[in-house]
Amino acid sequence: MPFAVARTRDEAHLYLDLHPCKECGSVETAWSHALVTVEGELAGRYAGDCEECGAAREFLFGLPQRPVMPDGYPTFGGPEPSQLLDAGEWLWVADLTAGNVPVNDQAEARRTLSIAAAAVEEVLKFAEPGADEVPDTAFWSPRGLETRASEPGRFTVDRLLVVRDTYRELVSDYA
Repeated sequence: MPFAVARTRDEAHLYLDLHPCKECGSVETAWSHALVTVEGELAGRYAGDCEECGAAREFLFGLPQRPVMPDGYPTFGGPEPSQLLDAGEWLWVADLTAGNVPVNDQAEARRTLSIAAAAVEEVLKFAEPGADEVPDTAFWSPRGLETRASEPGRFTVDRLLVVRDTYRELVSDYA
């Protein structure tokens, strides 16, 4: 039974934040992490009880073939595209994050914009080298498909590079 790979802790935690409790809708859970064997396959297990309703929550992730060493915050993954979030979800995360940059806390603003820039970088990983846009196969979740359908032109490589670079410039402005 293969599991979608969580390339890093940051990617796994983002995925957990995007998948609230099925009982009450809360994302508040104190997660514990362990390596487990499921049907002979090694997996990363995140488990905890929902802090709102007490429901037991568990997610199992595949492990990357090569560990990705964190290189600053956030480190969502290596050069390969995500298996957990599709291209549309990554852009949705970038939009949501960039839309919530605090104005009175430079350190938090820098951290928030770093997440937005890294999320756009994750979208770009779905595009083949030399391609003009992110392919249809990079969208599979309801949120991702909806994000793409609402503005498909946002998934051209040139436009994504401009957005990513703008967020990076803003990060350096807060330094």
